[in-house]
Parts: sequence; C-alpha cells; structure tokens
Amino acid sequence: MKLKVGTTAAVAGAFAAGIIVGPLVAAWAQGAADGGRAETYRLLQLFGDVFARVRAEYVEPVQDRDLVENAVNGMLTGLDPHSAYLNPRNFRDMQVQTRGEFGGLGIEVTQEGGYIRVISPIDETPAARAGIRPGDFITHLNGNSTQGMTLQEAVDQMRGERGTSIRLTVRREGEARPLEISITRDVIRPQVVRFRLEGNDIAYIRITSFNEQTEVNLRRAMTTLRQQAGGNLRGVVLDLRNNPGGLLDQAVQVTDDLLDQGEIVSTRARRPEDAQRWNARAGDITQGLPMVVLINGGSASASEIVAGALQDHRRAVVLGTRSFGKGSVQTVMPLGGNNGAIRLTTARYYTPSGRSIQATGIVPDFEVRATRQDAQATAAAAPGREREREQDLRRSLRAEGSATPAPPTVTLPPLNLPASITDRVQSQPPEGWPTLDITKPETDFQLQQGLSLVRAMAANPQRRAQR
Repeated sequence: MKLKVGTTAAVAGAFAAGIIVGPLVAAWAQGAADGGRAETYRLLQLFGDVFARVRAEYVEPVQDRDLVENAVNGMLTGLDPHSAYLNPRNFRDMQVQTRGEFGGLGIEVTQEGGYIRVISPIDETPAARAGIRPGDFITHLNGNSTQGMTLQEAVDQMRGERGTSIRLTVRREGEARPLEISITRDVIRPQVVRFRLEGNDIAYIRITSFNEQTEVNLRRAMTTLRQQAGGNLRGVVLDLRNNPGGLLDQAVQVTDDLLDQGEIVSTRARRPEDAQRWNARAGDITQGLPMVVLINGGSASASEIVAGALQDHRRAVVLGTRSFGKGSVQTVMPLGGNNGAIRLTTARYYTPSGRSIQATGIVPDFEVRATRQDAQATAAAAPGREREREQDLRRSLRAEGSATPAPPTVTLPPLNLPASITDRVQSQPPEGWPTLDITKPETDFQLQQGLSLVRAMAANPQRRAQR
C-alpha cells in the first residue's frame, strides 16, 4: 500500500522539514489497522498544518526540536498527571536519581531569600569533610552569584565528575566575612535509609525513597541495629512518611525482606496478558518482630505498595494518616537517537487483597494526626480533602478502568489486638505538645504513638504467638 500525503503547502512544508514523517507514518498505520484510517489521517494533517504555520509565522524563530518536544509532552501530559516526555537532560537526571549515586558534593539544599541554603551536609561526603554546616548560605559558585538562580541550576553546577573541584562562597551566622571553601567532588550516595535504636530495644528505620540502593541499605540497617542492640531487639518501626516512591522492583524487594510468604503486589494493564504478580520468598530479616509502619499523605507509589502488602498480610500495623493514592505504574521507554524517553502510565497496582491503591490510598489501621492543627484543619474541610492527594490532581486516573476493572474492595480481617494495646493509641497530640520536628523524636507524635504501640505488641504474648 502506498501512503499518500496532503498537497497543501502547510502540510508539505511540515513533511519536507523531515521532522514528523516517521511518527506520522507510524500513527497513520496504527489508525488504519484500527479501522480509523480516514479520521486518523485527517488529524495528522491538522498536526502538520499547525506545525508548519507555527514554524513559519510565529513572532520569533523557533527550533523544530522545541516544537516537536512541546507537542509530544502535551500529548503525554494530557493523559494523566504522571505521563510525560523526558528530554535527554531530564532523562539523564532521572537515571542518576534511580541509580542512587552521582558525582557531587553531598549537600541537601533548599532556596531561601533568593540564595541557596544548606539543609544538611550528608555524612562522610566532601561537603561534610570541608566543614559545610546546616544553615549556611551559598552565595556564589566559582565566583558567580547564586542570587536569582533556580535551585535546579545551582544543583546542576554543584554536581560534576568525581575529582573535579568547585569553589563555594558561604555566609555563616556569626561570621563577619564570607567563607571561601574549595571542595573536590566525589561519588555521592544519598542516604535513602536512615536508622537508629529507640530506647535500646526498638529498631527505627526511615526509608525516604526507593532507588537502586534502598533494599541493600535496609538489610545493612537491620544488621547494624541487631548488633547495636546486642540481639535484644523487641520491635520495628518502619517510617514511610513523605516517601514519594520510586522503583517498583525495590518496593517488591523491601517487602519481600519483611514477609515469609504470600503475594506482594500485582499490576493490571490494558491487555489482560500483561498482568503481573510478585510473591514473597521465605526469609523475614526481622525474624517476625512486631512491626508498626508509619504513613501519611506524602507516602506514595512504592511506599504504598510496601504499606499495603504488610497491612493485608497483617505483618504490620499501619499508623498515621491516609496515603497519597498513587496506584499507577509508569514505564520509562527510551527513544532512539538521543531523543530522551517517555514516561507512560501502563498499569495499575493492586494490594494482595485486591485493593486498588489508585486515588484511594492506604487507610491506616490507626489514624494518628501529626499535630492538633492537622485535626482541626481536617474537621473544617470537606471529608477526605485535608490535603492534596492523587484524587485531587487534574486528569488523575480512576481506581478502575473500563478495560481492566478492579475487583471489589476486600474488607481486611480485624487486627484482634487486645484492648490494652489499642487503648494506647491516641488520634491527636495533647494540648501543649511540642511543635512537630521529625528530626527530634520527642516532638514527633506519630512516632511516639508508633513506639508505644510496638512496645505493647512486643509485651503481649498472644500477639507474639500470632507471628
């Protein structure tokens, strides 16, 4: 079959540009296969017409690549909040984030007053060794002012090849003159798993994201905490609050580490044959210790998979507030010719009991607010609208799709915790509770409730027998 193209000057100009021939032919062929040949061809003519008119008539010259990339990105972002086009630079940045290591200084930064402010240097990194401190303001990079720079621009300048140097000008409280600090970049591995002992017998583990380093660091954390406790661990608090998610395979591996058997998660795509299911293998790295999982409205995607699986299997008690509700799967598909990649929503997640996470999230077994102000704001707002979640995003997917309807929500079996345990959980902090600061456990009400609950579970023989 010979493909015929339109004869208008606009369409001819678009084809002659050599920009859209491949995509148009592929889309036209798909449209023909679907029986919509005439309509598909008409729409592609529309695209070619607009492309050529903008290219020829826009008030300033525009690059063909910019036009095509904008068109592709608009096509994807119009589908749902999580599909998007990644240009070559953004694609490389995404790969750096998922690898969990990059060349840089080892500083967590934010933007304040137009300058770059240090939140914290990461332990055992060039920044920490050079004496960078929390609260420092970085005013210049290699002599160039950071005033007016975006945070991403500053981060891009501080990252670089291992062994290369950069000069930071730093203003520090109590210092009359700016400090000039030269730092040599090294390979940085962000601390995605933080841990400590609480009261010498409870393992507190916080997972901040799921990249390629998460599961191995979780195992190291458990080994270290066992050694620090002298083999006397009595429980685990797994903190997934404000964890935006990350790699599916890491969520599966982390959950596998905490379960002895059973389904972890399943995904359902447009075609039934593309459905997938992951199951746990024998081996619980906590050896069945009582566990509490902390979640909140910032817990999304991979963190919801972990919390949902542990809740469904009654392996852990989930405490906090309802999670974000991002239950869709995004597949990153690289494009040839150094054209970046597309991130496309291809499936939905389901917990072991068949619950769809999408737009619903994980409802905790015990709802505990971080502050009294949270509870008051919730009471004043419409039910379920206390903070923005997946369901509030424009074009967010429904919990079920027409091609692969979700199974009905399964009611979980009761926890069967004795009243002596459940009575310990309060829904909100008492009057006068300190202002929340998650870096200070004594001001973190959700954490304190989680510690109280896991200790009560550890002290209850009936609960331990159920493990």
